[in-house]
Order: sequence, then structure tokens, then C-alpha cells
Amino acid sequence: QLQLVESGGGLVQPGGSLRLSCAVYGFSLDYYGIGWFRQAPGKEREGVSCISSDGGSTNYADSVKGRFTISRDNAKNTVLLQMNSLKPDDTAVYYCAAALFGNCVGDEYDYWGQGTQVTVSS
Repeated sequence: QLQLVESGGGLVQPGGSLRLSCAVYGFSLDYYGIGWFRQAPGKEREGVSCISSDGGSTNYADSVKGRFTISRDNAKNTVLLQMNSLKPDDTAVYYCAAALFGNCVGDEYDYWGQGTQVTVSS
């Protein structure tokens, strides 16, 4: 069974940090690009960050550049999203998704996790 499971969300004060984890089960991460997306109440889902299947390419939404860092550990079948200098506007449910041979350019994401809530508030 192919499954992605996000963890690491929670409540944090503005300026704080969180590290989200996307654990992959049932398939090898080696061949998949991973994207992070988020959806805030009343808003459309937006792409946050992506890392290619070979790890050689990453990209970030303008709103998170310089604050978020994506990385992957294929041995652990895990992708991390380090989020620093968090702002209230970062509040959303964060999802990870997998795209076979994804290269962060027009990828089609076939598998999605259930999401983890991130709330940035004082």
C-alpha cells in the first residue's frame, strides 16, 4: 500500500520554527519527486516547495524563500521541510505529495498525504 504520512505540525509563535516530515511507505522514495503544498481556510491550495527525484533540484514559493528549506533522505524514505521565521500567514494544513520521476517542473502528483496542521499565532 502506497502511503505518505506527514508529521511535525503544531502551534508556534510568530518567528518560531517547525520541521515537517513526510514519511513514505510502500514504495521507494528514490524515484519520486516530492512536493509540499498548503491550504489555508477559504483559500486555494498552493505549492510551497519541491525537491526532484534525484535531489538535484529544489524550488520554493516566493512567500517562503529564504525561510523554508526542503531536503530528502532516501535511506529513511523521508522528506523534510524546515520552516523558520514563521508568520501568521503560514498557517495552513500542509500536505506532501509524490510524483514519479518528478523534477519540479509541471509534475503530476499521484500520491498525497493526509496533511498536518500548522498554526502560527501568539
